Amino acid sequence: MTIAGEKEAFERRIDQLYHSHSGWLRGWLRRRLDCSHSAEDLTQDTFMRLLTARDRDGVLAVREPRAYLSTVAGRLLVNHYRRLSLERTYKETLALLPPEQAPAPEWRLALLETLQEVDALLDRLPEKVRTAFLLSQLEGLTYAAIAEHLVVSERTVKRYMARALEECILLMD
Repeated sequence: MTIAGEKEAFERRIDQLYHSHSGWLRGWLRRRLDCSHSAEDLTQDTFMRLLTARDRDGVLAVREPRAYLSTVAGRLLVNHYRRLSLERTYKETLALLPPEQAPAPEWRLALLETLQEVDALLDRLPEKVRTAFLLSQLEGLTYAAIAEHLVVSERTVKRYMARALEECILLMD
């Protein structure tokens, strides 16, 4: 099969999944979110995630579509709640600032968007890379202490940090 034919078959499969299961998925998400608008958004995000999947063969071979869709949507749901929690924490922190130190509204939005981008970046990192980065940046631990905590070599911690910092640099571009 040609690349164009593979792409067409993949898109047909996604279309078939959408028409057969989007209503069910929307209801599944609505029960968890108690908000039809957010359920609709996450339903669309789920199918967009499938369309942009790297493992197209895996999507084509799905035998239990609802289990697969609920897994993908469940991950998006976790991210949704984490973003809400981050936003709530950010707003609570801003409320503690004296009015003269609080950033202007346009800065607040920019800061929140940056926090969400950093959160998404951290979520994409492998667990040990993320943990090493957070232990270094938030806890101020040395690479030796991080290595001991993660039960890896200090050289591995240096590689983890290089990977995390590279991702941070890419985020700034």
